[in-house]
Amino acid sequence: MPRALRLVWDAAPLWTLASTAILVVQGVLPVVTVYLTRNVVNALVAIVQSNGDPAVLAPAVTTVALMGLVMLTNGVLGSINGYIRAALSERVRDQMHGLIHVKALSLDMQFFESPTYYDQLQRASIDAIDRPMGLLDSISRLLQNTITLVAMAGVLLTFAWWLPIVLMLGTLPALWVALRSTVAFHRWRLSNTINERRLIYYNRALIHDEAAPEIRLFDLGGHFTEAYNTLRHRLRDERLRLVRNQTLGQIGAVLAGLLAMAASLLWIAWQALQGLYNLGDMAMLFQAMAQGQQLMQSLLNGMGEIYRNLLFLDDLFTFLALEPTTRDPDEPAATPGPLHVGVELKNITFQYPYSDRVALSNFNLAIPAGQIVAIVGENGAGKSTLLKLLCRFYDPQAGSITWDGVDLRALRQQELRRQISVLFQNPMPYHESVAANIGFGDIGRRPGLAEIEEAARGAGAHVVIDKLPEGYETVLGKWFGYTQLSTGEWQRLALARAFVRQAALVILDEPTSAMDSWAENEWMGRFRDLVEGRTAVIITHRFTTAMQADIIHVMHEGQIVESGTHADLVRQGGRYAGSWRQQMREAGLDSSPSAAVAA
Repeated sequence: MPRALRLVWDAAPLWTLASTAILVVQGVLPVVTVYLTRNVVNALVAIVQSNGDPAVLAPAVTTVALMGLVMLTNGVLGSINGYIRAALSERVRDQMHGLIHVKALSLDMQFFESPTYYDQLQRASIDAIDRPMGLLDSISRLLQNTITLVAMAGVLLTFAWWLPIVLMLGTLPALWVALRSTVAFHRWRLSNTINERRLIYYNRALIHDEAAPEIRLFDLGGHFTEAYNTLRHRLRDERLRLVRNQTLGQIGAVLAGLLAMAASLLWIAWQALQGLYNLGDMAMLFQAMAQGQQLMQSLLNGMGEIYRNLLFLDDLFTFLALEPTTRDPDEPAATPGPLHVGVELKNITFQYPYSDRVALSNFNLAIPAGQIVAIVGENGAGKSTLLKLLCRFYDPQAGSITWDGVDLRALRQQELRRQISVLFQNPMPYHESVAANIGFGDIGRRPGLAEIEEAARGAGAHVVIDKLPEGYETVLGKWFGYTQLSTGEWQRLALARAFVRQAALVILDEPTSAMDSWAENEWMGRFRDLVEGRTAVIITHRFTTAMQADIIHVMHEGQIVESGTHADLVRQGGRYAGSWRQQMREAGLDSSPSAAVAA
């Protein structure tokens, strides 16, 4: 509980204090109302008995005025507290989302390989919105009701010592029902988080643009609709079963409370028949009993709500307690600068989390400073794994990766990544302006428009941008604008994003995969100028791209099996040469050794 309340306090301490103070005052006012009710009733009886004597009328008017003032005060305080709660809720919500965002950004790529992470994120995201404020509301109501109930118990004790005890016993069944229902629902949600995420997936497939073409072409709408409805109905029925059980329990609890109330009222009626209390006393006692039972039930329900909120907040704290496996060193080495020697991978063995297959085994590779190195190989050879290790998205299980002789694990991750720029195989299409899409490549430095335009020309993206309605200010994507790019055009923007960063190491994963042959030739013609003075790694399936490199490494089953220039590898007649000739034949080009050397 202290951790949850700390979240609320950190979000808005003054608002929290103000709300608590108002609730304390509101907790006292009902007791004042009960006493004033007795005085009003007695005053009215006195007026009737005195035939309207002015001396009797004045105190009655004063009492009624005080009653009105109390009611007005309670109403005004309730309205003020409503505003305070709204402001506090918004601040807490902002803080919760901020904590989740910070935690998600701090975690390494390993977490995104596991469905368990997405289950934890789903539960944490749901609980972050309302649970902290729900807990504060429950505790506040508990405080308010406790103050009122203690005062009401004092009123009841003046009539009989056992009345507060009967009041409490009559509401205990409601607490038991609330606690049992909370535990049952929490267990249900834990076991069905993945199914709730599956519903989100089905819904997204039906309504979002990325799946729309295939959904329509392959007529998959009926399949996903049926899958959504079947799962939704099952979860709905299970949840309604829980609600039904809770409702039946609540009915039993209400009956128990009514029996306790009936017994107390019968005793009150008997006392009245004995002439022990006047009419005002009877009104006060009845009101104290009725409000006391309501308050006691509210108090116990509040305790159940506190337990419920704490139970679900545990999911949020479990997520916030996650720690990355790839960590910065306690005493990092000096900030890495431009490469002078190069990057070297020595005896690397790496296996992805939750995978049975070893991606790289005893792998060795040298990337000399200032050179262009191409990595080629079939799908699954380990090429993209190499990219992830160079960026230190993962640490290898064995071996080391060095930057000018310094192990990457001795460097701060953020400082290392500032020296690396990457074109990913599936780049992110940001639904922002063209300038933002490119400028995101070096957001810390915030490149100016001239640099952005230069990077766009270098990537061949300027041809696309010049045709857009607002040029570099055009908002891309369909979320906030009306301009959608083709896959190849998005890739050119991503390439410009990679080039705008003044990084020592440039890694391009399939940079020409979405380009036609004319665009590829145009881009490759100026590629060396773009990376002049920098070290570049090109991961590609296209030999027309790889042949521009200073050295080519051929990967197969997690190993380097051939190395050399394009001409050397073709002359060797190995895997590279065979794939080269096949690719050239498919393209209708000359695949002879002499043509390869000339190329």
